[in-house]
Amino acid sequence: MEYTVQKLAHLAGISTRTLRYYDEIGLLNPARINSSGYRIYGREEVDKLQQILFYRELGVGLETVKEIVNSPAFHAQQTLKQHREQLLDKRKQLDALIANVDKTIAANEGRIDMSDQEKFAGFKQSLIDENEAKYGKEIREKYGDETIDSSNHKLKNMTETQYEEAARLAEEVKAALAAAFQDGDPAGRLAQQAADLHKRWLICYWSEYSKEAHAGLAQMYVDDERFKAYYDADQPGTAEFLRDAICVYTGIKG
Repeated sequence: MEYTVQKLAHLAGISTRTLRYYDEIGLLNPARINSSGYRIYGREEVDKLQQILFYRELGVGLETVKEIVNSPAFHAQQTLKQHREQLLDKRKQLDALIANVDKTIAANEGRIDMSDQEKFAGFKQSLIDENEAKYGKEIREKYGDETIDSSNHKLKNMTETQYEEAARLAEEVKAALAAAFQDGDPAGRLAQQAADLHKRWLICYWSEYSKEAHAGLAQMYVDDERFKAYYDADQPGTAEFLRDAICVYTGIKG
């Protein structure tokens, strides 16, 4: 079956403007243009749009989605299985948060006692599950199961104060990095401040710090499209800039 822009947009629950934009950026082109000048989409384009919307639902940026679905190595069936695993992980995160809410309601009604640590357990587990779903395979291959399990254990046992400190440092890293990027010098004072803040943020989660691991993580920010998309969201080139700043900070060449 074939669809016009309007019919496909209605079928998928998105706007016609979105479909036209996907065409403009080369993310999803129509199968053909008919004699009246209308975009016409076939089964292949419908299936591709489904994959695109799966990725968008999982929070993947458009540029990254474009690289994935247009890659010669793209395998639809394998990708669907990956989507399923990611959605199951997402459901686990929601289940953990729902359980935490239920427990909080019970505590507020005086039916149970709830420690301060328990109040944040759901959020911490959700963060762990999200990180495992997004980056678990890569970081476990790079750093090993023992290191990652130790980091997860440290996160689970953070006090409220420690958790808030980690969140504060994350925001400071983001702000400092933006200012340093505008300055343009990875070896400059602002960039080195950002690298130091990044180290302090890492220590909140890592059981042990090493310059080699810090520099290796910075390189991963560049090599892995998901990390790169996160850091480059506001300003393309930020991931490379942070990598260069951390290489200067640690004295380890990238």
